[in-house]
Amino acid sequence: MGSLETGGISFKRDKNTLTRSYSAGRTERHPFLYRPRSNFSRFLRFKKLDYIQWICTVAVFLFFVVLFQMFLPGSVVEKPELGSSPWRGMELVDKDLWYLKEIGGLDFGEDIKFQPSKILQNFRKGNREMNMSFSSRTLSRFPYRKPQLALVFADLLVDPHQLLMVTVATALQEIGYTIHVYSLGDGPAQSIWKSMRSPVNIIQISHKMEIAVDWLNYDGILMNSLETKSVFSCFMQEPFKSVPLIWTINERTLATHSRQYTSSWQIELLHDWRKAFNQATVVVFPNHVLPMMYSAFDTGNYYVIPGSPADIWETETKMALYNDEIHVKMGYEPDDIVIAIVGSQFLYRGLWLEHALVLKALLPLFAEFSLDNNSKSHLKIIILSGDLTGNYSAAVEAIAANLSYPRGTVKHFAVDDDVGSPLGAADLVIYGSFLEEQSFPEILVKAMSIGKPIITPDLSMIRTYVDDRVNGYLFPKENLKVLTQIVLQAISKGTLSPLARNIASMGKNTAKNLMVLETVEGYATLLENVVELPSEVTAPKAVSEIPPKLKKEWCWNLFKAFMNSTHEDRTLKSSRYLKTVEEQWNYMQNESSGSIAATNDSFSYDIWEEERNIMMLNTRKRREEEELKDRTDQPHGTWEDVYKSAKRADRSRNDLHERDEGELLRTGQPLCIYEPYFGEGTWSFLHQSSLYRGIGLSTKGRRPRTDDIDAPSRLSLLSKPYYRDALGEYGAFFAIANRIDRIHKNSWIGFQSWRATARKASLSRIAEKALVDAIESRKHGDSLYFWVRTDMDPRNDLQSDFWSFCDAINAGNCKLAFSEALKRMYGIKHDLEFLPPMPEDGDTWSVMLSFALPTRSFLEFVMFSRMFVDALDAQMYDEHHQSGRCYLSLAKVTFEFSVIACMKRVPYWNFVWILL
Repeated sequence: MGSLETGGISFKRDKNTLTRSYSAGRTERHPFLYRPRSNFSRFLRFKKLDYIQWICTVAVFLFFVVLFQMFLPGSVVEKPELGSSPWRGMELVDKDLWYLKEIGGLDFGEDIKFQPSKILQNFRKGNREMNMSFSSRTLSRFPYRKPQLALVFADLLVDPHQLLMVTVATALQEIGYTIHVYSLGDGPAQSIWKSMRSPVNIIQISHKMEIAVDWLNYDGILMNSLETKSVFSCFMQEPFKSVPLIWTINERTLATHSRQYTSSWQIELLHDWRKAFNQATVVVFPNHVLPMMYSAFDTGNYYVIPGSPADIWETETKMALYNDEIHVKMGYEPDDIVIAIVGSQFLYRGLWLEHALVLKALLPLFAEFSLDNNSKSHLKIIILSGDLTGNYSAAVEAIAANLSYPRGTVKHFAVDDDVGSPLGAADLVIYGSFLEEQSFPEILVKAMSIGKPIITPDLSMIRTYVDDRVNGYLFPKENLKVLTQIVLQAISKGTLSPLARNIASMGKNTAKNLMVLETVEGYATLLENVVELPSEVTAPKAVSEIPPKLKKEWCWNLFKAFMNSTHEDRTLKSSRYLKTVEEQWNYMQNESSGSIAATNDSFSYDIWEEERNIMMLNTRKRREEEELKDRTDQPHGTWEDVYKSAKRADRSRNDLHERDEGELLRTGQPLCIYEPYFGEGTWSFLHQSSLYRGIGLSTKGRRPRTDDIDAPSRLSLLSKPYYRDALGEYGAFFAIANRIDRIHKNSWIGFQSWRATARKASLSRIAEKALVDAIESRKHGDSLYFWVRTDMDPRNDLQSDFWSFCDAINAGNCKLAFSEALKRMYGIKHDLEFLPPMPEDGDTWSVMLSFALPTRSFLEFVMFSRMFVDALDAQMYDEHHQSGRCYLSLAKVTFEFSVIACMKRVPYWNFVWILL
């Protein structure tokens, strides 16, 4: 630094930076620059601080001084009149403070908005893809069955969330959906769902935490409440990961608990919840506040469908609480008039200014009220809001004092969720926020449902539901003088005017069914964008075709008998559930750390003992090798011999690995039935007896401690996700047929889909014995037995013929795909349709890959099917990878093969095998 003082040295940076030079001539013309520097100036020079930084520092300091002054009595000055604009209300405050609004010192929540941009972008992308058409093929839809939805609840207790979903389900049924209800617990709401002809199933969770439900039967899942998280384990496992899942969350409890998880370093518990949120296709909230409260779990799948009957439900069930006694319980006299000032649920720094504006507008009202013997006014004003700074009550008192309000007239109540008591004590409710909300404020719904007249600014969202002087009062937000006039009209001679009472009554009727239309249409639109329907499913009607009567009111008539019954509050129930989850989590963590601590003492000794044994073994082997070195001849083999020996050892190791107790029990049986499966979600549907053997289509999802076959290790093609998904259970056929004599020693072979077990269409114990007896006695010779039939398939209620049903479940292109594949197989060049005739003689066909046949017949079938699959793959592989879609499906980018055979007891070679 001393060299800079003497001058003459140039201090340069690189090309892209500023070059500074200090010249000696400049210092000669200004000799005062050489005067001795003080310690303070040296400090500035050494720390490289310039004047701009100091100016910014002083500005920040003054900013905080002014911000602190806002909460002192001297910062509010009374002015005689208000201007035409609501922000002219800044005249209530020192003009010197208003510049804070301009530089960002105050904000009024204008930037508080929730935009589900990622979800909306996915909707638009999905709509574009659905509008795409294949260049050479047309996709068709066949109305064979209705779209099916599963509604999952934590229990069937009667509460507002059940009322909401019953209302939504009624509208969905009207436009063509079928609703099935699942619940972890029973309750009185079961009778309501049954009256709607919706099957109700109580989910049984096994000791292994397995849930035996085939969720693939449903086109979409709607889950409700945080307590359904225990079902999420199903949807985090294959094959249920791809099922569209909509999770509705109405509780705030997890949002508040998440802060505790962070502060107490329970990060893993936080991550566990985040996984559940991430697994959901869409997480739905009933208002725009909850998504921001749950921001710690946001993965871009949040969505808001506004509307809930929770507030009016609480009012209807607790009407006895909102009576005249609550006026006295809150500390007011019977003849006091209480005005409640409420606002947005969001907290922002400009909140105090809005409250000051409203308090200023209410000042003329005091002239209408006389003072009692203690010089106290009968007009009371309470401000209900969150506590932004921790001492907001003091700030409110300071504002009231500067506006010359009598002491004790204005009070602030810091509220969070429970605003029922303060609102119940109020005679008039004023909405004092000028923030344009995205949905109707819940605090106003609460006030209207209790039967309080409301006065609000004419914000666009509020104006949609409130008609001036019909079910509420509206005043222009640009002119607060109108607010004063309205209050003087609503309160006449120390009591509410008859008009105000009528408005309160009309407002209560409005609140009872507020935003039903938005809720019903919101869920219907969401399902329309999220759920992709297979080709055999009838498309639901458009959202606009929902009958208007189903969008006017909640289904109160179905819940009328339960309104007077007492049930546990959902918030308390969810809090107890979270506490249980936390206790279980802490117990598992303590148990894990305890087991580690218990093994620490013996860990060193075990290592030493193991090392000693290894050294002794190596010493013994080395001594034996030295003794035999000169006694034995060691012939050297060729590389070919070494390779064959290694392959032989590898086969032996695999055979030993797969041969265990289960295979020993199957020895001597004429039949072995293989159950192909993919993922842990199917484990509860697989059999454990020696007649059955599982074959996992993925190495990751294999059952532990079983002799299940690992299909990818026998057929490497299945290691590629494309072919594993495309072949489906057909991949198990090819894997077993590949070197079949190494794993299958039985004369007959069978297959059964895990989905047949889920549908309760699998072989019973009696049917198993009858099948084995028929095979051993050769009752029908070389026949094919199957037990899942098309005439009992829920997709084939119309009992269609083979090709019609085949087209229906393959987007109308089954015959085309089959004909093209056969022509490619046999080298046929002409364009004629090449299809084998399918008999229509009153018999039926096999579905769901559940059949048994001689092993040698199975091998001949696989020989044919390999050629067919190769031909089918050749004609669609390129188009599939270019467009991302398959012309055999409207919904998925992958296709599934299934086998169909004629139900006739004739030799196997007379059967016609068809691949869909």
